[in-house]
Amino acid sequence: MHIVNELAHVLYQTLDGKLTEEKIQQMIEKPKYEHLGDYSFPCFELAKILRKSPNVIAPEIANEMQSPIISHTEIVGGYVNIFLQQEVIATSVLTSILQEKESYGTGSSGNDKVVTIDLSSPNIAKPFSMGHLRSTVIGNSLALLAEKQGFQAVRINHLGDWGTQFGKLIVAYKKWGKEEIVRENPIQELLKLYVQFHEEAETAPSLEDEARAWFKKLENGDKEALELWEWFRHESWQEFLKIYDILGIKFDSNDGEAFYNDKMDRVVKLLEEKSLLKESDGAQVVELEDLPPCLIKKSDGTTLYATRDLAAALYRQETYEFDQSLYVVGNEQSLHFKQVYKVLEKMGYDWHSGLKHIPFGMMLKDGKKMSTRKGKVVLLESVLKEAMELALTNIEEKNPGLVNKEAVAKQVGTGAVIFHDLKNYRLHDIEFSLEDMLKFEGETGPYLQYTHARASSLLRKGNFEPEGDASHHLPEAWQVIIQLYAFPEVVARAWSEYDPSQVAKYLMELARAFNKFYGSVRILDDTKWMQARITVVFAVTVVLKEGLRLLGMTAPLEM
Repeated sequence: MHIVNELAHVLYQTLDGKLTEEKIQQMIEKPKYEHLGDYSFPCFELAKILRKSPNVIAPEIANEMQSPIISHTEIVGGYVNIFLQQEVIATSVLTSILQEKESYGTGSSGNDKVVTIDLSSPNIAKPFSMGHLRSTVIGNSLALLAEKQGFQAVRINHLGDWGTQFGKLIVAYKKWGKEEIVRENPIQELLKLYVQFHEEAETAPSLEDEARAWFKKLENGDKEALELWEWFRHESWQEFLKIYDILGIKFDSNDGEAFYNDKMDRVVKLLEEKSLLKESDGAQVVELEDLPPCLIKKSDGTTLYATRDLAAALYRQETYEFDQSLYVVGNEQSLHFKQVYKVLEKMGYDWHSGLKHIPFGMMLKDGKKMSTRKGKVVLLESVLKEAMELALTNIEEKNPGLVNKEAVAKQVGTGAVIFHDLKNYRLHDIEFSLEDMLKFEGETGPYLQYTHARASSLLRKGNFEPEGDASHHLPEAWQVIIQLYAFPEVVARAWSEYDPSQVAKYLMELARAFNKFYGSVRILDDTKWMQARITVVFAVTVVLKEGLRLLGMTAPLEM
C-alpha cells in the first residue's frame, strides 16, 4: 500500500469524484514543518468547483475522511493537515522489510513484458568522454528500475561504428599515423589524428573529398578500408570494456550501426511498397504532416541515420517483441526521433506507440558543450581513476586499518561520479565539476555510502538478528519510518516518469532522517528499546542498499 495512493483514494471518495485520483495525488503535499502533520491537502482548487471558500471546504473534508492509516486531521487556513497512525504504519513497513529484504519495493506493473533500452552508444575510435556518461548511467538505472517493476530489460549498446568519420580517420591514419604508435595507445592516438584531420581540413578542404571517397570504399567492402575499420573498432571496444567494468555495467547486445548495413534496403523497399517515398532534390524522403520531411536516402544513394534507426526498430521488435523501446539519447536528437516514430506510424506498425525518446541535458565544461572534434573533452576513465584515488586517500586518513581499502575506494569513487549525474533531473544540463563530485559531505554519493556503512556498523555492534515481525511504537524514529514507507511509491514513480533522480533525492532524504535519528538517540544503550531501534537501523540498510543498487551503485559495509 502506498500512503499517497491510499490518501488520494480516501479523498476521492470524500469528494464524490469531483477530482480524479490522479489529480488528487498530484495535489497532496508534504508540510514544511513536522508539527503540521505528515501530509497536507490544499483546498484552493476546489473553491472554483464547489463555489465555496477553501476555509469552509477544509473542515467539511476533514470530518468525512476515514482510513485505518489516518490518526487525525487538523485545519490550517485552507489546508487539511493529515496525521498518520504511527504504530500501524511502523509495524506494517518494518514487518514488510524484515520479510521481503531487498525485494521490498518490487512492483508487478511490468508483468514480464520486454523493454529494450538503447543506452551509452559511444562512437568508436574516440575516447569515452564525460559526455557519454549521462546516457550510460541514466540508461543503466532505468534498466534496473524496469526490472524492479517486473519488466525484462534488454540493454542495447548501439555503438557508433559507421559513418563518414571513418573515412576521415582512414585518411588521417594513412597520411600522419604510425602503426606502432597507434598500437601502443590506440584511443589517444586515433583522437589526435581525428583532431588533426579537422585542423588541416580548414585550410585544405580537398581532405573532406578524400574522406568521402574512403568511406565509399568502406561501404563497398574495400579490403584495406575494412581491415583498418575492424582494427579501430576492436581497439575501441577493448578500451570501452575497461570503463564498463569499472562502472559494473553489462549489455545484452553490442550491435552498432554497422550491424544494420544489410538491413536498410528492406526499409527502403517497404517504404516504396507503401508508397511513402517521395523524391525531393534528388533525395528520397518521407513527407510528414507537422514535421520536416524525414530523409531516407541522399541524392548520391547513401542512407542516413533515420534509415538505420528504422531498420533497428524493426529488428528489435521482431527479435525481442518489446512492449516499450527506450532511446536514452541527448535532447538535441528530439526532432530526429519524432520523425522516425512518425514514419513507423505511417508504415502502419501499431507498436510505434511503445517507442520513447528519453532525452537528457548536456554535460558542460565551463558552460560550453564538450567537443571531440576540437579535442575539448574530459575523459571518463581519468575522472574515474582520480575519483578512486581521492577516495583511497580519504580512507587512508580516516580509517587506515580498513581491510579491503582498494575495493571500497573503487565503490566510493565510482559511486561519487554516478551519483553526481543521477541526482540531477535528466533534462537539466550539468556543469562538470570534479571537486563537487568528490565531496564526502552534502548531496553526494559518498555521503549515502557512508550512512550505509555507519548503520551496518551499528548492526554488527548490536549483534542484530532480524525477526519476522516488528510491532513497536517509536515516535523518535517516525521521520525514518515514513521515509522507508515511501520507497515503493518512489521507485514506481521514478520508473513511470523515467527519472532516476527521484530515487537519488529520496535516498538523500532517508539518509538525513536516519542521521538525525542516530544523532538524537543512543540506539544501543537502552535495553528496553534496543531491539526496536536496531530493527529500524536494519530496515534503513536494506532500503539504502537497494536504492543505491537501482542507481548502479554499491553500498560498502565499512568505509
